Amino acid sequence: MPNIRRPRRGSMQFWPRCRASRPYAKIYNWAAVKDVKVLAFAGYKAGMTHVMLDDQNPKSMTKGESIFCPVTVIECPPLKPYSVRFYKKTDNGFMLISEVLAKNIDKNVLRKTTPSKKEAKEPEHYDMIRLVVYTQPWLVGLKKTPEIFEIAIGGKDVKEQAGFAQALLTKEIKISDVFKENQMVDTHSVSKAKGTQGPVKRFGVHIRQHKAEKTKRGPASLGSWHPNRVDFRVAHAGKMGFHQRTEYNKVLLKIGNNPKDIAVKGGFLNYGIVKNDFVILKGSVAGTRKRLITFTEPVRQRRTFQYGIDSISLSSKQ
Repeated sequence: MPNIRRPRRGSMQFWPRCRASRPYAKIYNWAAVKDVKVLAFAGYKAGMTHVMLDDQNPKSMTKGESIFCPVTVIECPPLKPYSVRFYKKTDNGFMLISEVLAKNIDKNVLRKTTPSKKEAKEPEHYDMIRLVVYTQPWLVGLKKTPEIFEIAIGGKDVKEQAGFAQALLTKEIKISDVFKENQMVDTHSVSKAKGTQGPVKRFGVHIRQHKAEKTKRGPASLGSWHPNRVDFRVAHAGKMGFHQRTEYNKVLLKIGNNPKDIAVKGGFLNYGIVKNDFVILKGSVAGTRKRLITFTEPVRQRRTFQYGIDSISLSSKQ
């Protein structure tokens, strides 16, 4: 029988593997984009299907052929601006010095936060601005409480960014205003929560033979006698899942505004029927159905891809 080899689960790249503080992502690093534009968008994961792609990449081994590819469908109702925040750089990092609120804020936002009644203005000196937006899950039929988060604005000058952001306070932001088809995006999401799991599922340790003295589903050795301590790299049982993860350079295959193009028979499992604008991303995305997925301009894009969708599978996923 061949010696089965497999990579270690529970990557040491993420340590400590703590649970996320909220079910949607916090983004700390943004791409340096010179054009004045919104650098992120967010949508609700509907599910997966598959498409047949026309490979148009000139150096690909399957150039000109139709290839099978699994894809993720994300429903993207428009985002609404909540405020523009102005930050000043200090010795302890960036500090919020002012926040200009939008005038027409939906009443459902009051379920999440209470807007300030004081009128704020744009300060004279600031070093960074962020646009605060909120989602509209009631358009999808999921819930009434929106998610509120910050997104960055591209541009060379902070004043230019601030003028663009304040002009957006009276508008809705659509996915077609931010991204285009066949471009790269980085996805930020929170993975599935799997509760407390043992070392076999959590780290992929081998199950010991039937003559093992004690439990078979655990590490054989906890370490040396001297120094007499257990290293943190030793596989143990513990919490698993609900971690914030970033996937780089996902191909955005399609931006659609006609829900009939993705009307899967019977609807997506545990989600339903897509009713708003949607995007199709190549491959899988971390997170459960109905979870908010944030996608941003790529931080480390190296190449571009060119695909054309020949057909989308609308067969039932039930």
